[in-house]
Amino acid sequence: MGEPTEIHAADAERAERGARDGSDPGTDHTARTPGGATRVARTPTAALRGRLREQRRTPRRPRLLFELALIGISYWLYSLVRNAVPEQAATAQKHSSWVWDFEHTLGIAVERSINHGVNSVTWLIVGMNYYYATLHFIVTIGVLVWLYRSHPGRYAATRTVLFITTGIALVGFYFFPLAPPRLMTDGGFIDTVKVHDTWGSMASGAGAHVSNQFAAMPSMHIGWSMWCGLTIFFLARRTWVRVLGLAYPLVTLSVIVSTANHFWLDAVGGEICLLVGFLAARVIYHNWVYRLPRHPDDPAEQALTVPVAWDAKVSA
Repeated sequence: MGEPTEIHAADAERAERGARDGSDPGTDHTARTPGGATRVARTPTAALRGRLREQRRTPRRPRLLFELALIGISYWLYSLVRNAVPEQAATAQKHSSWVWDFEHTLGIAVERSINHGVNSVTWLIVGMNYYYATLHFIVTIGVLVWLYRSHPGRYAATRTVLFITTGIALVGFYFFPLAPPRLMTDGGFIDTVKVHDTWGSMASGAGAHVSNQFAAMPSMHIGWSMWCGLTIFFLARRTWVRVLGLAYPLVTLSVIVSTANHFWLDAVGGEICLLVGFLAARVIYHNWVYRLPRHPDDPAEQALTVPVAWDAKVSA
């Protein structure tokens, strides 16, 4: 039998009202995940905040081309800014005298004795010159590659520590130009690169004309080497590798002092920059970088509940 005309009219009116209001009171708009669990609708802003929060706590797998470009551009900018800082020779000499006098007050001004003592052993000081010129970059790049391959979940956060540390160092180079011991006018130090005519260092020779000679405080040789050493110590599995990780910054410290490229206090400045880098990464990622998961989680994309007015679904 046919239904009464009033029923058809009521149905038509309800359909028209639903189309006009953008919703149908007779339809259940509660979305369900593929597993059947009901999810609460979220605004676009809330969904974005949740996604960013999750990525901070569980970083995604790094992308090779992006990381290579980021490292290359960052180092180019670092070199550009570092070498563009006015050298201010008179101020740098004044600061070096102040640091040297302060170390005498503390009773730790032994850099000159070490410099002269090690310089008397030719094979040792020549090896240190090459160490200073090369391993600073080789080891740091090697640790970054190892992190990328073996600890992708920790890579981005640990790399962020290195970037923040270096950024703070640039501020120190600008506001506190410092002549290294080998360039002090009355320090009595030996410039071991010049004396032994070794290659590869930007500290002396032709490279000195394109590099800021007074960017010594803080010491990034110490900042970077300690970053490498701690990363290896906390993340390596073999005991002997972890021991080598801890030994690396200690050997670097002996090298920068023996070659008269830094004071003890330059090394302290590098450590302070690194500490700030770790604390900043802790704030960003809500965890210490070495406690993040080794491998990033790759959950399957899940459809989020969205308002009915949206035409497309948003994936988490």
